[in-house]
Amino acid sequence: MSVTSEPVRIPRPRWRVVVLGAVAVLLVPWILYLTFTLPSRHVTVHYDLAWVGFDVGLTAALVATTWAALRGSQWLATFAAIAGTMLVCDAWFDVTTSRPGNELFGAIASAALAELPLAALCAYMVYDTERFLASTVTRLRRRARANQG
Repeated sequence: MSVTSEPVRIPRPRWRVVVLGAVAVLLVPWILYLTFTLPSRHVTVHYDLAWVGFDVGLTAALVATTWAALRGSQWLATFAAIAGTMLVCDAWFDVTTSRPGNELFGAIASAALAELPLAALCAYMVYDTERFLASTVTRLRRRARANQG
């Protein structure tokens, strides 16, 4: 008996899609406003706290991803997505806030050799987890149909 594979669809309330789309559209004028009004240089008292706090969050995301991978947890895709996103943000802000010279070179090297490859690994983990879940759902559907017929 041949069973056609149906795509796995996650149910989503329409209002969530509308809200996300509207926010994306509204961000365009906000970005333009910031482009023309923000100063190119800004000194802040809590610069160190911002980076330390971000790195603590990044560490927590990487630890959670590692834990989920070791346990084969259903949370793996979520934690890997969070960690990967934070790694890309870390690379972006490290490079864009570095002073020209050795500091900028170090930030670019760190982004190219560590942060972005790790972010790519996290992205693959998300993709692979989604593929695994999709194949599991397909397999379960086939079993259910075989048991019915």
